[in-house]
Amino acid sequence: MPEYEKAMRPEDITRLFVERSNAGDAAGVAALYDENAVLAYPPGRQTVGREAIRELWAKVLANGPRFEAEQPLPTLISGDIALTSTPPKDGAGARAQVVRRQPDGSWLRVLDQPEFVPPST
Repeated sequence: MPEYEKAMRPEDITRLFVERSNAGDAAGVAALYDENAVLAYPPGRQTVGREAIRELWAKVLANGPRFEAEQPLPTLISGDIALTSTPPKDGAGARAQVVRRQPDGSWLRVLDQPEFVPPST
């Protein structure tokens, strides 16, 4: 596996995700996730584990989607756990991730809720 830039702040993960996704690098995207991470995607399902996340992103990125960085909301940090989130540009719902500090000081996603749209009332 190639050597990837590590996220040394929780907020770095979103930037690295956008860069790697736009480069079509599914392995690079998966490297941002903990070995046993849980991704709430596709909608209504969960993808569990870094390898399954890599396979999912390989399929998604094969279509050549373009991602833009979104302005993050303030990060909440408690010890080695942090919550990062961004409001989508279309204003619908929210994106939220729980990240964990690794022994080398870098951060990886452990839980990822990339799309949440509140139910209509």
